[in-house]
Amino acid sequence: MTAYLNALGLVCALGQGQAEVAARLFAGDCSGMQPAEGWIPERRPPVGTVPGRLPTLPLPEQHSRNNQLLYAAALQIEPAIGQAIAQYGAHRVAVILGTSTSGIAEASEGIGQYLQTGHFPADYRYAQQELSAPANFLADWLHLSGPAYVISTACTSSGRALLSARRLLDLGLCDAVLCGGVDSLCGLTLNGFGALEAVSEKRCNPFSANRDGINIGEAAALFLMTRQGNPQSANIALLGAGASSDAHHISAPDPTGAGALQCMSKALDNAGLTPSQIDYLNLHGTATAHNDAMESLAVHTLFGATLPCSSSKPLTGHTLGAAGALEAAFCWLSLSGHNRHGLLPPHVWDQQQDPALPSLALVDGSQRLDLRRPRRLMSNSFAFGGNNVSLILGDTA
Repeated sequence: MTAYLNALGLVCALGQGQAEVAARLFAGDCSGMQPAEGWIPERRPPVGTVPGRLPTLPLPEQHSRNNQLLYAAALQIEPAIGQAIAQYGAHRVAVILGTSTSGIAEASEGIGQYLQTGHFPADYRYAQQELSAPANFLADWLHLSGPAYVISTACTSSGRALLSARRLLDLGLCDAVLCGGVDSLCGLTLNGFGALEAVSEKRCNPFSANRDGINIGEAAALFLMTRQGNPQSANIALLGAGASSDAHHISAPDPTGAGALQCMSKALDNAGLTPSQIDYLNLHGTATAHNDAMESLAVHTLFGATLPCSSSKPLTGHTLGAAGALEAAFCWLSLSGHNRHGLLPPHVWDQQQDPALPSLALVDGSQRLDLRRPRRLMSNSFAFGGNNVSLILGDTA
């Protein structure tokens, strides 16, 4: 069954809303990545903060920046959500989201005050930090009674949310799904990656010989997925999805790329496509030594050296649990009316090829999508524990 992605709301370091994000995405605008103090002691790593004000939550007892990011994305597609609820009923609309932070930033502040004073802040709520909080918020705000849950598998969380959303539709358990992911900047995660010596002091540099680690960002991307297409969104669908778990190491990927190769191959099989039918690949591309070496090997094995591909991490930072949905959203924007010239997200780097890595066709601005035929775009997400997800989006017009 085809699962259509009929509406998209998103916020990230590139901006808020489809038009702003698309314009900066295709321009390769990295201005949202700015050095910031206060996250890691005595360091100023670049971080990808969502610009502008965020809306006040209608349910103040569920306040967190994470929920504010999600609410900002949801408001962008509120009319489409309302139409789905009216058409199918609140009991037939599900919520499946991915996150890794939830409200632990607010919880950490509350616990810090407790340790200093013996008292929690007046607005402290334990439920703020529960991983289920984003799905609970959307379901409560919209008065939904269908399935509502959160997946937390680190950096594949929201990729798995899209995969799981399609499965719910396939099983007939609902008629529409609000699916995607959200993660906010958080001192715990930044310092955790800092302890792994994985955070770069400069803008990240995927697949370069000079790459030295990741940048962290925050984002929310929310899709409305249904069985019926919408010509206003160019009938963009989730054509295929594949997942694998190589369980190689708690934080390091399998250097052979076996798990990544398996999930990409499974996504192709699921979509009924061959490698030659993919037009673009959004790479996981974290700019760590191990990820880029593994991913380039897996991609080159499956696609060779000619498939246009790029990492969008220098534009947004690694948005962790939101990354899978956000980068699927970039594929969605590439297929949408915001991209009338067949542009592809450029690969922003220092152009210093690592001779130890297999060659990839990193997008330099000259490549274009062929607008005369259906287009098929893939997005990769890889996570701690050897958890891997690949998604394939395409237009069905």
